[in-house]
Amino acid sequence: MTNQLIEDLQWRGLLYQQTDAEGMEKLLNEESVSLYVGVDPTADSMHIGHIVPLLTLRRFQQAGHRPVLLVGGATGMIGDPSGRSSERNLLTAEQIEKNVAGLKAQMERIFDFGEGENGAILVNNYDWVGGMSVIDFLRDYGKLVNVNYLLAKDTIASRLETGISFTEFTYTILQGLDFSHLYDNHNVRIQVGGSDQWGNITTGLEIIRKTHDEEAKAFGITIPLVTKADGTKFGKTAGGAVWLDAEKTSPYEFYQFWINTADADVVKYLKIFTFLSREEIEALEVAVQEEPHLRKAQKTLAAEMTKLIHGEEGLEQAERITAALFSGDLKSLSVDEMKVAFAGVPSVEIGKEDKNIVDLIVEAGISSSKRQAREDVTNGAISINGEKVTDLDYIVDAKDRLEDAFAIIRRGKKKYHMVKFI
Repeated sequence: MTNQLIEDLQWRGLLYQQTDAEGMEKLLNEESVSLYVGVDPTADSMHIGHIVPLLTLRRFQQAGHRPVLLVGGATGMIGDPSGRSSERNLLTAEQIEKNVAGLKAQMERIFDFGEGENGAILVNNYDWVGGMSVIDFLRDYGKLVNVNYLLAKDTIASRLETGISFTEFTYTILQGLDFSHLYDNHNVRIQVGGSDQWGNITTGLEIIRKTHDEEAKAFGITIPLVTKADGTKFGKTAGGAVWLDAEKTSPYEFYQFWINTADADVVKYLKIFTFLSREEIEALEVAVQEEPHLRKAQKTLAAEMTKLIHGEEGLEQAERITAALFSGDLKSLSVDEMKVAFAGVPSVEIGKEDKNIVDLIVEAGISSSKRQAREDVTNGAISINGEKVTDLDYIVDAKDRLEDAFAIIRRGKKKYHMVKFI
């Protein structure tokens, strides 16, 4: 009997490699199991590239299995060589601790940590690795893994020319140790990871195999790397990574990232990132083909993802800012929302003294000359903080300075500028 969950994962394009597809499917049909995903706290926030394995684990939780979320307090101090051409900078214990707290808060948005049989649990590998002596590590684990076996790993082999420290060379053993520890202490049977984690997952299975007399029922699966239809990297914008932390990427910016998804990618992303049913996604696929201008699929994707990561409040703010910018009704936004909405628009600093509107927009570079500025004002092309200005004698003063610090000036329909008063 084909397992419904496995069938759904295949339909969503979430299965890349499996160590024993038949054995794992048999296990999932027989009992509820515990699975884990590991995340190293290299920053105090995850970005959207990190969350596909976590969302996949959440699908297992919805099917009745228990997610074990490992935050790498120990492995984060070592550095995973996967996907890198050079050594990572080592973090301090204080940085790691701060980062762990940030990641934990984000995981609590995605998973149900209730007390039921399949309630998620969070573990930190520093708890079992931090106090281990070098002698114990070398005797109990180093002896289990042959150097030739490690050299054959892609993550290590790809670094041999540029160089790899002994510290990062041992990373895969530490991650294998984690899998073995969770197998023994939390009955974890499956590790889930991105495609770059295949070598680390199989090291874990090797250690479990060598440290257990019985036939160990442990499995690994990886998820394909998410790419755009045009082959470019997913999850990056002109401003850099799209973070889950609202301070780094606001809910509005987060919402905009998803709503700007190309038609060629949107159905694929709905399958990978949302928990919508197959029927709902297939209906949106029809909408993309028949009514692409309505962007129903993009709006749904943006709403689902923003609600998941930032809650209803974050989604409401993102939709309110989006609607205000579309209509030009900036008066409906709070000052804080204006700051968020216009964080990326061109800005200029000018003196705080009162100025005639024509002089100000020329000095700020919004209009190219006084003649053009007068034309823009009289034609109704200039707005300050959402209020149209058509009087050539209008004076921009304290009433126009939001928080006595900035004003949003719009020229035409969509050209916004932030004027900062100093």
